[in-house]
Amino acid sequence: MAKKYVSVENLKFLLNEVFNIQEVLDTPYYAETDGEAVNMILDAATDLADRYLFPHYVEIDRTDHTFEDGKVTIHPKIQEFIKASGEAGFIGASFSYEHGGQQLPEMVTAGAGAIMSAANNGVLMFTGLTAGSAHLILSYGAEELKEKYATKMLAGQWQGTMALTEPQAGSSLSDIVSSATPTDEGHYKLKGQKIFISAGDYEGAENVVHLMLARIDGAPLGTKGISLFVVPKYREENGALVDNDVTTAGVYHKMGQKSTPAVHYIAGDNDNCHGWLVGEPNKGLSYMFQMMNEARLGVGLMGAAIASAAYYASLEYANERPQGRKISDHNAKDKPQTMIINHPDVKRMLLFQKAVVEGSFSLIMECARYADLIKTTDDEAAKKRYNTLLDLLTPVAKTFPAEYGIRSVSEGMQCLGGFGYTTDFPLETYYRDIRITSIYEGTTGIQSLDLLGRKVMGTGGKSLQLLGEEIKALAEEASTYDDLKKYVGILQEKMQELQKVTQHLGAMAMQGKHELFLADATLYMEFFSLIVIGWQWLKQATVAKKALVTGNPEGDQLKFYESKIHTMRYFYSYELPKTLGLAARLTDKDEVITVEVEKELIV
Repeated sequence: MAKKYVSVENLKFLLNEVFNIQEVLDTPYYAETDGEAVNMILDAATDLADRYLFPHYVEIDRTDHTFEDGKVTIHPKIQEFIKASGEAGFIGASFSYEHGGQQLPEMVTAGAGAIMSAANNGVLMFTGLTAGSAHLILSYGAEELKEKYATKMLAGQWQGTMALTEPQAGSSLSDIVSSATPTDEGHYKLKGQKIFISAGDYEGAENVVHLMLARIDGAPLGTKGISLFVVPKYREENGALVDNDVTTAGVYHKMGQKSTPAVHYIAGDNDNCHGWLVGEPNKGLSYMFQMMNEARLGVGLMGAAIASAAYYASLEYANERPQGRKISDHNAKDKPQTMIINHPDVKRMLLFQKAVVEGSFSLIMECARYADLIKTTDDEAAKKRYNTLLDLLTPVAKTFPAEYGIRSVSEGMQCLGGFGYTTDFPLETYYRDIRITSIYEGTTGIQSLDLLGRKVMGTGGKSLQLLGEEIKALAEEASTYDDLKKYVGILQEKMQELQKVTQHLGAMAMQGKHELFLADATLYMEFFSLIVIGWQWLKQATVAKKALVTGNPEGDQLKFYESKIHTMRYFYSYELPKTLGLAARLTDKDEVITVEVEKELIV
């Protein structure tokens, strides 16, 4: 295993210098947290990661979870971490004091999550899901549900899940058939099956609380007839936990994230599964979107974190592996071999990884900042602005770290050559783990439809206008430095490209060509994402340039800031130009995938 899996220095740079967390800490809501406390929280997260997560990453992967005699068994170190995380207050860290949390900024919990997820990504699924489901109960549930479930969940005693997917429906939630029958005793009788329920059952969990989507008898068809229920594995009766007719039918054996069992469960096989309605009937999907959006940002964070761990593993290898000689020394056979980091193609692969990892973390921190500002501002116009920007960037913050994270880990594996494909090094494990991130919480295709169809076109162009204003403000600041003016110009050109492509696609929609309009949404996502990450890199480079000009840094600090600017230059030279080909395809009128063709032309 590599000695390093994430740069805490980079996370602190993002928090303190790029996104000015002090601005958030100065608000009344976060008044009890200061900069020193933020550093202590990141240190505590690192301590948990170094004790419970990183040392056991490979062992947990090799052990895998098991399913025998109806029981799911996970690695014991996972339960140790869940307990320690609950005791340290990390599960409900961003929750209000009123709800038993630490009332920490989302930016801080994102930083802590990045550290722990990079150390052992799959294990963070357990606590992340519990936090999301507890937040859902606290947001929409009755007081009785809050008291009975949320407290134990935040303490790490009870596991939480989100239970959406069914065998016949997949991502098409309008087709779910799980049913809920009212009773005169205050609960509903639940019946149905759910699949791919991460952390849905395991030995050692005192209880598992499923947030389950189902239809109340007689509810409308489609998404408008879906309700949300608390469905525990064990229900409380007379002060004791009793079986609630929730049976684990099996687990899915995955190519990665073997720490986290994905469960298929059956509810109500014996007509004795009790569930309690969350909020109002038929509004379950709108409630669940709170958790889904939080989870999407969590998946993006996971993708960036896995890519981070892979980057540092490949960087360490590149600095220690001698092979060949520099091209300029190829005739000097008597010279010793050089470390592979000195070969230009290896440098390119490492720069690509660094650009993806640190660009992704920056975008996620941007989203966390908007979430914090939404909580702390009393200005309704500002709140609406931040909400619109957060909505726009959420599918991007989920997708770019996933899709480009997969490519990043692949490049890391390539740095190791044949060794990267072996179990002697962790790259093959990271590669297996990160592959799921483009599927979790809505595939890349679904996120792309959401971005283009809802978040861009659905706002009538308002969201793009707000993004343009954010980029314009950065451009004005960056333009004060001569070295950055070239990159300001490039980013402005890319924004113009984005406007043209979006207008072209919008015209298709106006003409009623909806299938053609959305056919290349995934390509639009990549096009859009590259520009957004370009924005994030110019933002980091501007802060770094200011520090170099005004702070006179030395030693490692000097190298850190110079590295930021160099990586920005790489991204603008190697990655942003990819938008040219994407724009050409997105404005091409040749209908290749929407035209009706004989299936033989495909197979």
